[in-house]
Amino acid sequence: MNTPTLSRSECNVLRGLAIIGIFLHNYCHWIGSIVKENEYQYFQHNVDWLNQVLVNPDLNLPFHLISFFGHYGVPVFLFLSAYGLVLKYEAKPHLDASTQFVNINGKTMWNWKEPLRFIRYHYLKLFKMMIVGFVAFTMLDYITYGPHKYATLDVVAMLGMFNNILPDPDRIIWPGPFWFFGLMLQLYIVYRLFIYRKHWGFTVGLMVVCIVIQIALGWDNPESEAMNRYRYNFMGGMLPFGLGVLYARYGEKILMTFHHNVTNFFGIIFCSSIIYSLSGSMMGWTFVPLFICLLSVLTAKFLSGVNWLSGVNRILEWMGGISAALFVCHPITRKIFIPISRQGDMYAGLLLYIVSSICLAWLFTQLMKKIPNFVMSYINLTKVELKILLMKSLRLGV
Repeated sequence: MNTPTLSRSECNVLRGLAIIGIFLHNYCHWIGSIVKENEYQYFQHNVDWLNQVLVNPDLNLPFHLISFFGHYGVPVFLFLSAYGLVLKYEAKPHLDASTQFVNINGKTMWNWKEPLRFIRYHYLKLFKMMIVGFVAFTMLDYITYGPHKYATLDVVAMLGMFNNILPDPDRIIWPGPFWFFGLMLQLYIVYRLFIYRKHWGFTVGLMVVCIVIQIALGWDNPESEAMNRYRYNFMGGMLPFGLGVLYARYGEKILMTFHHNVTNFFGIIFCSSIIYSLSGSMMGWTFVPLFICLLSVLTAKFLSGVNWLSGVNRILEWMGGISAALFVCHPITRKIFIPISRQGDMYAGLLLYIVSSICLAWLFTQLMKKIPNFVMSYINLTKVELKILLMKSLRLGV
């Protein structure tokens, strides 16, 4: 594996760019008069609507652009997640055979407990982040206009992070942005079982298969519910996730970045043009996440290399530091302030949403640090450790 091609600061800048796109998009696309995105399905009329707005721009042009393109922060997060997994787990020495395999009755068998520990660890990590926002949102949702009617399965599926695979995910996942947790859990499972320390062909093969199936689904009807459900799950995110794995392993052989600011600047312009062009057809739309990831990396490199943009770089880096909390809490502030924009004060509602979301995210960051780690420790105890703990408790008369 190559030396990391992204510094810690650049990774935080990428997170900052991604979360800004996501939390602004999730506000703007809730306003009825604003252009809608092609996130899970491809709607040609949304592209035509965007082009019409670009030809005849008005004061709401920023809302239209953010609504249409902002959701592409999700592929950037998937790219970064895969990049981080490889650096964390594949830079270490390989697990020895005694850990990977066990001997049962003289037969050498695969040790399934180690992958389960990996999946459990990442599930708990996601759960710890999600639960605070979910509880706060459901309480607010219940006492405000238009509360969601949860079914028992909806709640269980949200807590278990398998709601993506259920029918009609648009209706049952609430708040909507929390579909991301189920997607990430799926990708963690895919990584550990099919990608971890395996030949690059496994990663590329998964990417190709997922892309081919998506094109086949979209060829007949890109607006179908089948396409919608497909892209709600790991298959729809396999391209940027696989790209992150390959970039962590092979660096600039996968995504070409440059060591000169002028060249990176023109690379940013080129990628932006390609993204807009590809967004105009179902086939091109399939590959937009690839260029979104390249654009984001070029932008992070450019910002880190230009002295007079150091202030912007620091702001984005700080935003990256609160990105998890901002993702969790922005549905709360959206539900509070969206009526202001819907009633005509577009920018007043947006400004209140931005300020309150960032402040609340900072508070959530502090709160998530305070969630008792001993609870997670108890969950992770082995049977032997539990027996020892129980015996000590009995001796002490607890």
